[in-house]
Amino acid sequence: MELLQSDQILIKNDLDALPQVLLWFDQFNQEPVPYTVWLQSQLVLAEAFTNAVRHAHRGYSEEPRSEGPMIEMEVRVLQHQIELRIWDCGPESNLGDQIANLSQEMDRNAESGRGLKLMKKMADSLSYNRTSDQRNCLLFIKTF
Repeated sequence: MELLQSDQILIKNDLDALPQVLLWFDQFNQEPVPYTVWLQSQLVLAEAFTNAVRHAHRGYSEEPRSEGPMIEMEVRVLQHQIELRIWDCGPESNLGDQIANLSQEMDRNAESGRGLKLMKKMADSLSYNRTSDQRNCLLFIKTF
């Protein structure tokens, strides 16, 4: 498939940076990406970013004057597909296995895990893997 548009961004490990992430993602709200697919992808991006700050990089943002590790994001738009990649510098985890084993049913009373289920429900493919540079990469693919 032909690559139509792509961009990357490095964002500081801070929940207050979410508006910057969303503003950056606005550039992908155009043809050929259908608006509903863009909205779903925006929600996944916001959820993945906040998960990286809250879980993968837990403790870094609490350190005074510490910027902590950066979160890298990439969006690629192809003819009939959008791909989101979000890299974090957290410890290796079994989140990939958890994603693979998630049920589709939502437990509205659950303390956590709803965001992962939401991401999985919206995705045609969702994975979380350790990379050779010792980071974790969440990959979301949506076909349209």
